[in-house]
Formats: sequence, structure tokens, C-alpha cells
Amino acid sequence: MNNNWQHNARNTLKGADSCNAFFQSQQFQDQGFPIKIPLEFANLIDKDNPDDPLLKQVASAPIQAQSGFSTEPLEDEKYTPVAGLVHKYPNRVLLITSRVCAIHCQYCFRQNFNYTEHDAISNYLAIEEYICSHSQINEVILSGGDPLSLSDEKLAQLIGKIEKISHIKNLRIHTRSAVVTPSRITTKLIKLLNHSTLNVVLVTHVNHANELSNDFAKAIRALSNVTLLNQSVLLKGVNDCVLTLSKLSMDLFELGILPYYLHLLDKVSGAEHFLVEDEAAIKLHRELGKKLSGYLVPRLVRDENLAAKTWL
Repeated sequence: MNNNWQHNARNTLKGADSCNAFFQSQQFQDQGFPIKIPLEFANLIDKDNPDDPLLKQVASAPIQAQSGFSTEPLEDEKYTPVAGLVHKYPNRVLLITSRVCAIHCQYCFRQNFNYTEHDAISNYLAIEEYICSHSQINEVILSGGDPLSLSDEKLAQLIGKIEKISHIKNLRIHTRSAVVTPSRITTKLIKLLNHSTLNVVLVTHVNHANELSNDFAKAIRALSNVTLLNQSVLLKGVNDCVLTLSKLSMDLFELGILPYYLHLLDKVSGAEHFLVEDEAAIKLHRELGKKLSGYLVPRLVRDENLAAKTWL
């Protein structure tokens, strides 16, 4: 595998035909959210196992229309006082830094988001003015898409500007790219994050221990001055099992990553088959608490479109 992340980003599996050829199967179909799988992730999938938990996250499934699912389950645009900025909580704002993701997870709640009108880079002057005029904001979250789809140079420019806002103390980066394309954790990125004047928190998105490659382990350990957290989505048939989740927590902790959130599924149309009902999720989480030390048990949460997060 080429260790140039930009080369790897260009050479991904896209669409059903290329995926069926790679996996020597016919289970991929082009429907709904476009299929996109980086080779670094695809190579971790067991081609002989149609129930591989990594495969299930990226393979399209027959549409199962179900009540309560919609194209915009969190209605982020209701909380965008400035294009490219989401302000749901008093002390922090989220910036839509990129429309691009290294991978298309078929449960993605922002797959229908209007990225054209909400781009933080092109709207940064207005965003900066908004943040500067709200001194209660002490944290900026970089999201997307995936912020690590930006080049190291663009990230450095953006972070440098944020560092100059006196009341911003914390920078949080939410990324799926770090684990699905570990080549993205470059020497330049490591230096940038380790030496920032802000308190940097990197939140990885890992759902299953099989995603934790040796390349990822080596890269993530180099982030020595960064707080490392992980958030997962509870997905039926992927990780809705106490043993699976406990192994994930323990393997993450070995890499210095603390389990943070276990999200209930955001009800985006097309992801109905991933739904774990509340009662089952709460029971599973309680059993997880019996198996693990408290600091290894991620919080079971649901994002609401009411500018709040529900703790279960």
C-alpha cells in the first residue's frame, strides 16, 4: 500500500462494479448513498465472509422504508447562524470544514447535507467574526465531511487562525479518515497537532476492533500531545454485541484512546437495517458496564434535533 495519503485518497473503490470486482461478489448495488471504500479499509475486510462487520458498514442494502427515518434527521441547518458553522451548545461551535470523506459509511447522517452552501473555509471571515463576538465559545470542533480530507497546509492555516482567537482554548477534530486511511496521519499532521497552542482533542470514529490496523496503531501513538477519544455508532449486525464492544474498548485503550460515545443510530433514510431498538441498546450497555471498568464504558447517547444530546 502506498504511504502517500493523497494517492490513496484518489485510488479508492467507487461504485458497485469496482467493489464487486474487488470483493469477487455481486452484493454491491448502486442505490441511495454512493459507494466509496478506501483500499486501506477494503484490505481489512474478509472477502470470504459476507457478514464481515466492516463490509456491512459500506455495502448498500435493500431500501426498507420505515417510519421515523428522514433525509435530515438532525436538521443541522436550523442551527447555522453563519454558513459553515453549527452552534447547538453555548460554549462550542462546529465547523463544516469539508464536504469530502475518505469513506462513505452507509449510515452517515450527513449524506444529504447541503455542503455547497455550508463550507467553513470559503465562509471563514464571517465565521471568525461570529466566534469573536460570542466570548462564551471556548471550543471549536472541526467536522465535515471529514476535516482530514483537507491538506496539511490548509489545516495548518485554519488552525492557525483559530489559535489567534483569544477565548478559544480547545480544538476538537472529528475524523473517520484516521482509522480508514491511516496514511493520512502524516509527519506534518502529527507535528501540527502536537505543537498547537490549543488543547487538541482528536475524536476517532471506530465501530469495530477489526478496523484497528497496525498502520493505524503506529500512526496514532505518535500523537503524544493530543487527547484521544473514540465515538462509535451502535449498528445492528456490526457491533451490537457485548463481547464485540468490550474488545473494541480494550483495544482502543491499548492505543491510548479512551472510549467516549456510543451513539444510537441517527435515523437517516437508507440506514433502517442498522437500527438497534432503544430497549436492546440500553440492556446491552448495562451488560457492557458489568464487563468493563467504568472508564472503558462509552456513554450511550442519542443526538437530537433539539440542540441537545440525550444520555441513556
